[in-house]
Amino acid sequence: MNKKTKRLSYLSLFIAIEIVIATLPFLGFIPLGFINVTTLHIPVIIAGILLGKKDGAIVGFTFGLLSVIKNTIAPVATSFLFSPFYEIGGISGNYKSLIISFIPRILIGYLSGLCYSFLVNKTKKEDIAIGVAACIGSLANTVLVMGFAYLFFAHEYAQAIHVAYDTIFYFMLGVIATNGIAEAIAGVLISIAVCKIASKIIRR
Repeated sequence: MNKKTKRLSYLSLFIAIEIVIATLPFLGFIPLGFINVTTLHIPVIIAGILLGKKDGAIVGFTFGLLSVIKNTIAPVATSFLFSPFYEIGGISGNYKSLIISFIPRILIGYLSGLCYSFLVNKTKKEDIAIGVAACIGSLANTVLVMGFAYLFFAHEYAQAIHVAYDTIFYFMLGVIATNGIAEAIAGVLISIAVCKIASKIIRR
């Protein structure tokens, strides 16, 4: 198997894993009333670390596409943030929803791969490089999603979750501090465990 074919095979595998996780109930998207907590960032992080930033970005694009589809066909109260095709109570998504769905998710894989490559070359410490890259990739997703949501849909978001507009900024900070940190911890622990094993197969 030549290098290009091997790369495409592993990339296809990660895309397939992303799709499978997204379609399994309560695994890829975990509904918590007004929002979906996700584990789909983890394969994107691992792809960025093991395959490189460009392939990580491609798997991240898959995450973004799955997010649009999921929030269109199985919506929650805030699905307008991620799908331009969904409307609830007069609140609808638009092209900015695609920015929220795709840009942060693409950057998960890109930044994870970039940070890992830089750190492993500088420190020569695999676990540290994986852990920091996974943390940065995961937090980038949460911070950018909530940041774009505040920038583009602050009033609509407050209305959808029945929170006063003048408190929505602090509410979003709370989401970052709770969901974001929980997702980052899960991303770091799983990425270290998986990458140490998978790297021996992929890089041989």
